[in-house]
Amino acid sequence: MTTSTKLPPALVIDETARLVIEHYVFPDIAEQLADLLRRRLAEGAYDVDDAEELARLVTADLQSVNGDRHLRLKHHADPVSPEQGAATLDAMRRDFDTSLGGAPRVQLLDGGVAVVELAPMLFPLEWAAEPLSAALTLASRARALIVDLRANRGGAPDTVAFVCSYLLDERTHLNTMHWHGGERSEQSWSLPHVPGARFGGSKPLYVLSSDSTFSAAEELAYNLQQLGRAVVVGEPTRGGAHPCKGWTVHPHLEATVPVGRAINPVSGTNWEGTGVRPDVTCAAGESLDRAHALALARLTG
Repeated sequence: MTTSTKLPPALVIDETARLVIEHYVFPDIAEQLADLLRRRLAEGAYDVDDAEELARLVTADLQSVNGDRHLRLKHHADPVSPEQGAATLDAMRRDFDTSLGGAPRVQLLDGGVAVVELAPMLFPLEWAAEPLSAALTLASRARALIVDLRANRGGAPDTVAFVCSYLLDERTHLNTMHWHGGERSEQSWSLPHVPGARFGGSKPLYVLSSDSTFSAAEELAYNLQQLGRAVVVGEPTRGGAHPCKGWTVHPHLEATVPVGRAINPVSGTNWEGTGVRPDVTCAAGESLDRAHALALARLTG
């Protein structure tokens, strides 16, 4: 079902352009994008009366300069709060409540190999710490572990660090966020203590990826891969490394703008645009069987 914008597209475009200039982590590209949006508006490219169609058109233009998949005009079928960030948070809460807190599956396979699926998101840590701790503690006794991120579309960097903490033995520098303006950076480290039991840093660990794996889920896979802790099995991921914030620009439209960029301490770069490249490449649908076989071979080798 489509929804009328109830506002002239010009107001949405002006506000989106303002937000991009004010907050986008790459100021030079922000100016290009704002000019592009205003030019396209003047050309009549946004003369539509449907919010979903306007979102599609504007998102395509926002991503046309540098391919930043976090830079979007996002359509919401239900009206969303005008409060900054509320649209995304409300949608995340619905997903959290219907996914066992983001850990919908813990399974023991043959040979003492456990699978923990983290999906559809790595939710804010104040919500997710309890269910994630329960799932990871349950899996801690396994001989090998497979973390399934194939259906995970992102989430919170603090939650990435929390999960990594169960899969490492020592406090470890995972990532550094460089924020808009270039004047502030923030390091992310694994935690010295976790609730429950760790799987630890020595037993075999595999991470499953797909072309749907995105954002914070990519950071989780990338952190563990760069540290040499995990073998990534599956497909290259989507390639979004820029944390973003959302602003409601219309009752059904949210502008999401990246406000920082991630730099890995091992590689000196990130997965933006390229995705996380698997160590073992195969179709996502085959990756669980492949990782299980690899784990069994290592355990018995």
